[in-house]
Amino acid sequence: MEFEGKAAIITGAGMGMGKAIAVAFAEEGASIAVVDINIGAGQETVKTIQDKGGQAIFIQADVSNASNAQQVATDTVNAFERIDVLVNNAGIQHYGSVIETTEEEWDQVLGVNLKSIFLCSKYCIPEIQKQGSGSVINIASVQGFASQQRVCPYSASKGGAISLTRNMAIDFAKDSIRVNCVCPGSIDTPLLRAAAELTDNSQQAIEEWADAHVLKRIGQPEEVAQVVLFLASNKASFVTGAAYVVDGGLITQL
Repeated sequence: MEFEGKAAIITGAGMGMGKAIAVAFAEEGASIAVVDINIGAGQETVKTIQDKGGQAIFIQADVSNASNAQQVATDTVNAFERIDVLVNNAGIQHYGSVIETTEEEWDQVLGVNLKSIFLCSKYCIPEIQKQGSGSVINIASVQGFASQQRVCPYSASKGGAISLTRNMAIDFAKDSIRVNCVCPGSIDTPLLRAAAELTDNSQQAIEEWADAHVLKRIGQPEEVAQVVLFLASNKASFVTGAAYVVDGGLITQL
């Protein structure tokens, strides 16, 4: 198995893409630190992994908080004696223009979606350096390249994640730590379903979002997870600083 004997941290791993990524790494032999602010969801992901014969621990954390992010690194090393892979997946959404968005909402979205990448990387990369090599994958979005109406803090955070990925790739190449990001389109997650519920007809909204993609469907969390696995694996040994678009062709069109 590709990641046997290695340890991976997945933030926002309680549901959606984070859960799929955690399960995928566990199936390839990695020991998993499941990080989420939601206790019930995080513990359910751990149970799913353990029921499949994998090894996992749950760490409750608000990864936009420095002491929490530091504790994630500490607890992972205490449990598994190493960190090899960090997947910064935690993310939230808010709808509003710059006029409609409050300062508190802006800070919350930027904190979870962007600051958490900085904080978790700050405390986890020194442990990855001890292994002589490793990988960091940041989950961004196609909205880091293009945007829709009324998502100002979200799109700003995802654009920042892409730019931060490039900077980190440069800074840690000397340590054989590759840093990449994945930019999904519409993926069938609780976050997407919650966004659909804000419309007049949630099912119609999902169908319209699906139709906007060249492949005429929304993606599945497991499809994103496979790209993350690839980027963390030796198969991607010459890939760093990249932003992999996983969007069913959404942003290929004018």
